Amino acid sequence: MALPVEVSPLTGIIAEEAVVIDFGEHEGKSVLEINDTCPDFYSYLVDQRETGNFSIRRMKNKEYRLYVHTTTLN
Repeated sequence: MALPVEVSPLTGIIAEEAVVIDFGEHEGKSVLEINDTCPDFYSYLVDQRETGNFSIRRMKNKEYRLYVHTTTLN
């Protein structure tokens, strides 16, 4: 019998401690740390994921980086 996989509302099946914010004042902090210390910002990130304005990329060093895409309107 397979063990249930814990799914994060932000990172999916990737562990929150393995994903690092790659922008803004929280750059370099893990998603797990943001969840614990800045719940409003964590909620913002979840909203961005739900709107598709969000990505997690695996870097060459096997670290996961979280990005929120900005759009510019002229």
